[in-house]
Amino acid sequence: MNAHTDVAGGVGQAATRRQVLSWGLWDWGSAAFNAVILTFVFSVYLTDAVGDDLPGGISASTWFGWSVGISGFVIAVTAPVSGQRYDAEGRRKRSLGVLTAVTVAAMAAMYFVRDDYHYLWLGLVLLGVASVTAELAQVPYNSMLRQVSTPDDIGRVSGFGWAMGYFGGIVLLLLCYTGFIAGDGDTRGFLGVPTDGGTNIRLVALFAAVWFAVFAVPVLLAVPEKPVARADLTRRAGFLESYRVLWRDLSELWREDRRTIWYLGASALFRDGLAGVFTFGAVLAVTVYGIGAGDVLIFGVAANVVSAIGALVAGRIDDRLGPKAVIVGSLVSMIATGIVLLVVSGPTMFWIFGLVLCLFVGPAQSSARTFLARLTPPGREGQMFGLYATTGRAVSFLAPSLFGFFAWWFGADRAGIVGLLIVLAAGLLALLAVRAPEGDPDA
Repeated sequence: MNAHTDVAGGVGQAATRRQVLSWGLWDWGSAAFNAVILTFVFSVYLTDAVGDDLPGGISASTWFGWSVGISGFVIAVTAPVSGQRYDAEGRRKRSLGVLTAVTVAAMAAMYFVRDDYHYLWLGLVLLGVASVTAELAQVPYNSMLRQVSTPDDIGRVSGFGWAMGYFGGIVLLLLCYTGFIAGDGDTRGFLGVPTDGGTNIRLVALFAAVWFAVFAVPVLLAVPEKPVARADLTRRAGFLESYRVLWRDLSELWREDRRTIWYLGASALFRDGLAGVFTFGAVLAVTVYGIGAGDVLIFGVAANVVSAIGALVAGRIDDRLGPKAVIVGSLVSMIATGIVLLVVSGPTMFWIFGLVLCLFVGPAQSSARTFLARLTPPGREGQMFGLYATTGRAVSFLAPSLFGFFAWWFGADRAGIVGLLIVLAAGLLALLAVRAPEGDPDA
């Protein structure tokens, strides 16, 4: 990889293979929170075990939903101004280190959440804090994409990062399951960990924290801090003043190049649809297509492998044809596959077309990131990726709401797929109206 220099944006300042690998390892490590804590293991432990006998009329699942909702609100209002401050102060790497450290500390503290409803509040607070800091850490991490790539290989580098995240989640989930969870009785896993007081799950949280910490270190050592351009010095501001700077910069973008604003809206739509595919995939597999509950984890592993392969392959296509072509192609393919899933039945059909669907999720996610990176004015990556996080949170209710509405309206879970397809189609139509970044073949 050849370095390409842009002092204002830090473009290509760290475009060596070692530094690209170090950047990707953070994605590998962050899967410890997303896959183990938030999705498959600790969140289930909180709602099904810790809060199982919670007194009162409000269930543990409801409290969990409120905790995640509050975290989402905090992320939405702080991400853009935080990103703007990282840019202006030249502290992307330091901010990434601090936010990662807080996330790891909160994950490690989850070891103290025993299987007793008195500890539910501690678990929810720790999960809420970690949710905020893990999501905010994505802002400086994504902002560093230009620092570890050149305009010629940014698609491949982004796809590599997404693939590392998928594979890291798979490896860690398998280690946690076989080592701490598998089996019956008073001890679990090949390590023979006792289940008393939820010890085995608490150790999973501790193991996940160590995993994240270890794989987060390389990027902090190998990738240099973003240089601060002279123009950035005038954009430094206090926290409240940062909101005025944000509004000023957005107004300037609206006057000069509105497609960045349009793209943020379009990507928020189709990214919510992509999230909905993974969120409701397991539910549909069991309730509609007859996949055994024990086989869902196996399908989940296969789905992540396929998505990772898709992201790696699409990265090269991104660099040749541009990110818009990859995203449009992926969304069209997903919509077509979703229509097929509406009419087929049985486990075999779900395995075939469910994996085809997942094949296009990774490419769409990876190229969505490179599209914004190519559009963003040099030196303002943090602010734009902060807005990227905010807009994603702003519409995150759409896919779940439409899934539930159509499932209720037609009295069948299968009909919920229509809701997901509508969100994906809306994102596709909005994206078609956005002109591709300059320099791309599809511009």
